[in-house]
Amino acid sequence: MSIVIFGDLFTFPEGSAATNRVYTYAKGFIANGISVHVICLTNVADPKQGVVDSIHYYHPLAQETRSKNLLIRRWKRLKEFYETYLLIKKINQADKIIAVNSWSNAIVIHLFGYLFARSVRTKFIIECSEHPLRFYQSGFLKKKRGLANFFIESSIADGIFCISHYLMTFYTEQRIDTRKLFLVPSTVDPDRFNKVKNKPVDYDYIGYFGSLTFSRDNVDLLIEAFAEFSKLHPNVNLILGGFCSESERNDIEKLISTLNIKSRVLLLDYLTREEIVQYIAHANILVMVRSHDFQSQASYPSKLTEFLASARPVISVNVGEIPLYLKDGENAFLINPGNAKELVEKLDFVYSNPLIAKSVGQRGKQLTETIFNYKYQAERMIGFINHLSHAD
Repeated sequence: MSIVIFGDLFTFPEGSAATNRVYTYAKGFIANGISVHVICLTNVADPKQGVVDSIHYYHPLAQETRSKNLLIRRWKRLKEFYETYLLIKKINQADKIIAVNSWSNAIVIHLFGYLFARSVRTKFIIECSEHPLRFYQSGFLKKKRGLANFFIESSIADGIFCISHYLMTFYTEQRIDTRKLFLVPSTVDPDRFNKVKNKPVDYDYIGYFGSLTFSRDNVDLLIEAFAEFSKLHPNVNLILGGFCSESERNDIEKLISTLNIKSRVLLLDYLTREEIVQYIAHANILVMVRSHDFQSQASYPSKLTEFLASARPVISVNVGEIPLYLKDGENAFLINPGNAKELVEKLDFVYSNPLIAKSVGQRGKQLTETIFNYKYQAERMIGFINHLSHAD
């Protein structure tokens, strides 16, 4: 038996938060005896196909950049869908597909995913790790189009994986059949953090590794707090790693320069998944910052789960579903969102009390061996798939 993970929200095998979630799904399914095939529809220059950690992956388009010509783009997209269709038929013939799991913000991707699933008479499941209407918040017509897409996607799905209780409630309030809904919290493979290479730098550091934005991720809050913390602890630096646009990088560098902490902050370029693990595993403190908005209420930051898996002390803003799992001073250290002063105080306390910090970090890791564990959640997901109504 096999499962196909399909879509354009992630790159594979390297990528960002969505890639990490795909990776944990895939490894969890394999650990539970299910083969996995990942079909990536994003523009990447990687080989057409390959195998990593027993996960088969494919890039039907295998191009790094999009053509500027609309007609060429449409033709290539149709060709990509056709090649994906043939690929799914081939996979099903060799190893019966029990579900197609679709990851996308585009209704056309979900519609083709639905058709692919039906072509091999299997179940079609949509992944929902973010608020499904987040791109349809302004303008009457745009809001109506978003709702129309939402109801179409929900109606064609046999099942929907939701990352949060908030999303489970949202779908229920929209009168989507609750039998389709299944809660899959943030997932992580804690074993990745048990054996890591040598420390990447020779000094103490506070680490943040995730999207580097001022708006949603509120990285400016961390930088401003560190500027004050650095006056108390001149031997500690700040390391920032993750994806950001050129303009966002310029904003970060400008703020660092304005606060006169350029010599104390390392802004990393692109890192592989394993390089990120190395930096996470050796941080003295890991910090998860995020804005307090409707998107943070609906989602759950995968980087936070990875931070916990390292057994390092973690400071997190207390937003969304985070207080459902984390308790201040018990398995993490929590602060209110947007409060730089509180973050400075918490950083000072954690760094100044290493024994307490270590104990809290170890209890945080326990969550990644239970509720956030990839094997455990994959076993639940397989059970849900098996109990779903059979596809037409």
